[in-house]
Amino acid sequence: MQPVKKFQVGAVNASVWKNAGKEGMEFLSVSLQKRYKDEKGEWQSSSSFKPGDLPKAVLVLQKAYEYVSLNNEEATA
Repeated sequence: MQPVKKFQVGAVNASVWKNAGKEGMEFLSVSLQKRYKDEKGEWQSSSSFKPGDLPKAVLVLQKAYEYVSLNNEEATA
């Protein structure tokens, strides 16, 4: 499954997902992660952020919020 939209600043990204709810309803949700290479050189994901990552997290979350707000007919609170 692919996200409907993805926002990225450096290694930090927010993905917007379309989800199926009860009675055929759909809603959007957002995930936040940081990508990095481990000691073996393989890509990994983390939900832990260093202080320097926080401004990037804020920016991608703001963009995701704007997208979800503009597509509100599919989003629920």
